[in-house]
Amino acid sequence: MSRQVEAGEAAPLISLRGIDKRFTRPVDLAGRIANLLGARHTPAVVHAVSGVDLDVQAGEVIGIVGESGCGKSTLGRIVAGINPPSAGTVRYQGQPVETLPRAERRAYELGVQMIFQNPMASLNPRMRVLDIIGEAPVVHSIVRPSEKAAYVGSLMRQVGLDPDYAQRYPHQFSGGQRQRIGIARALALKPRAIVCDEAVAALDVSIQAQVLNLFTELRREFDLTYLFISHNLGVVGHIADRVVIMYLGRIVEVAPTDTVFNRPNHPYTQALLSELPTLDTTRRVYKPIQGELPSPLAPPSGCAFHPRCPHAMPRCSTERPALKTLSAGHTSACHLNDLTQPITVHTQAVPA
Repeated sequence: MSRQVEAGEAAPLISLRGIDKRFTRPVDLAGRIANLLGARHTPAVVHAVSGVDLDVQAGEVIGIVGESGCGKSTLGRIVAGINPPSAGTVRYQGQPVETLPRAERRAYELGVQMIFQNPMASLNPRMRVLDIIGEAPVVHSIVRPSEKAAYVGSLMRQVGLDPDYAQRYPHQFSGGQRQRIGIARALALKPRAIVCDEAVAALDVSIQAQVLNLFTELRREFDLTYLFISHNLGVVGHIADRVVIMYLGRIVEVAPTDTVFNRPNHPYTQALLSELPTLDTTRRVYKPIQGELPSPLAPPSGCAFHPRCPHAMPRCSTERPALKTLSAGHTSACHLNDLTQPITVHTQAVPA
């Protein structure tokens, strides 16, 4: 397990406060014509991320976990500067990103890179690996054009690729090799933090292990900070120092990795853990999370998880729970924490 980074060690490398992200689909032509005749069509608004507060310390690995559609990838794109937030503030090294001077803004843009889920879709099929990895560092004057080949070769060796393959195209590589190209491309700009968006989800299990080990080695060698986005708690348990659980755009629990696996608090976290496969030979009843993820176009009132929660109370449907500190580094947003006798659950150890 990676080293723990205490929350009070230093000022956060990245700090998020009140982050919201809304995507609006305007009324189409037919709807506007219908409105002229008395209809009441309005723009559709997707609340992808709502009220997220999070601090990321330098050198830390934070796992962001949730079902598809919970907003974790959108949050990662906001951190990487790809999508601007609709509301809230992103701070880099203590400074609001939107007010950074040009030179410091460039340092942020280069200092936070992203590795995408689908390596084939994120690599230009018409470019050779030499240019995919080497173009950005030349443009940003990290290396001279004459040094590009040697620089790319060293990066390829660091991620486990043969530099002789630099003249090949992406389709000439396997899925694991393409993901390594994406990792090398992110490393080429010498970042301080990397957002890994489902970076191993499309890979075979054996290749997943190799790439996870590579992430661990690169973190140790370059003192990297990771936001590791995944729908799989088991994968996150191998690499993360802390785990952030998201549901329908909101953070519902934050805790150190061993706490999440051994003392999960939120019913959603407990449900995700109950779905993990184990090596235990005793027979168990598999109970998937009931219901479907609600539409972000019309999120439920109160606690968004209450329609699927086995412990829902009348209060849950009307009042949104706030994140409450349970212990050092452990917060959870659940009304059950206000009960005198909290519900206990079966837990399992952190994956080895």
